[in-house]
Amino acid sequence: MSFLLPKLTSKKEVDQAIKSTAEKVLVLRFGRDEDPVCLQLDDILSKTSSDLSKMATIYLVDVDQTPVYTQYFDISYIPSTVFFFNGQHMKVDYGSPDHTKFVGSFKTKQDFIDLIEVIYRGAMRGKLIVQSPIDPKNIPKYDLLYQDI
Repeated sequence: MSFLLPKLTSKKEVDQAIKSTAEKVLVLRFGRDEDPVCLQLDDILSKTSSDLSKMATIYLVDVDQTPVYTQYFDISYIPSTVFFFNGQHMKVDYGSPDHTKFVGSFKTKQDFIDLIEVIYRGAMRGKLIVQSPIDPKNIPKYDLLYQDI
């Protein structure tokens, strides 16, 4: 399903998307098109993109083509999903140590829709971090990897 969503293939394109997406949540899925978990997430993203079109814009970003952002967001597991609003990085408290990105695939379409709605409402009120509405059982668990320490 990843062919249904627009792709950003360079740092310049990602920068432009961050700068130009206004009054909507910008969803950047970092991963690889051939990865099975990325394909599972892409299926959820593509099926919800039209329902969320008034409050979110979704792009796929290949981790191999944008190493600057892959390193900046410390993307060591794929897929990782990062959220912005009016050029501002939105953080979400998932009950895990990392609030900068969602790692893994969402269990259901409704989990993703609920998260976008919470980020959108929070951002419209000026918040930079919001509480995740997703049931903790549905949030993938992983260990943070600290590289080059």
